Amino acid sequence: MSLTAPVGKTQSLAAMLLLFGALFISACSLGFQYIGGYQPCQLCYIQRHVHYGMIPASLVVLALIWKKAPAWLIRITFLALFALLGYGWVTGIYQAGAEWQFWLGPNDCANTVAISNNAADMFANLGQTKLIRCDVAQLRILGLSFGGWNVVLSTGLMLIALAGAFLSKDAIAPLARRLPIVDRLASSLIKD
Repeated sequence: MSLTAPVGKTQSLAAMLLLFGALFISACSLGFQYIGGYQPCQLCYIQRHVHYGMIPASLVVLALIWKKAPAWLIRITFLALFALLGYGWVTGIYQAGAEWQFWLGPNDCANTVAISNNAADMFANLGQTKLIRCDVAQLRILGLSFGGWNVVLSTGLMLIALAGAFLSKDAIAPLARRLPIVDRLASSLIKD
């Protein structure tokens, strides 16, 4: 598929799925932190920032589609989203591999601790501070840690970004015929 080929419902649906995926992953990570009490490590923050960045980036793609921007610009933007997701994906593989002890994790990976100038405060906080290591999984769900789940979910989102970049504008037509809601969702931004 050429990067200059016309865009349509396929790209509209791909951009919406990227937005919903980024919102879902961000909500889950914040939920595990603030409701479940699982504090993120530094590698977790890197992976989160990718998905936080995906939210406005997906909105930009949706705006480009809505404003009927040139097809090459929309398709290049999908490739940029693929690259952004790839950064988080590689970080997730690195973290999951360190948790499974396939390789060493980073030497300086622990969450930040506020440092006081008062020695009494430092000793008082020492017993209450919990350092979060990047090479120890805090929780495993179906055998995967948070980093492992990031790899799985990011893989799906990366495939969606590639679909937006390279599939034809009518690639979802067979799916849309079977699932009218998909057709309505994809048609909400673009009219063919």
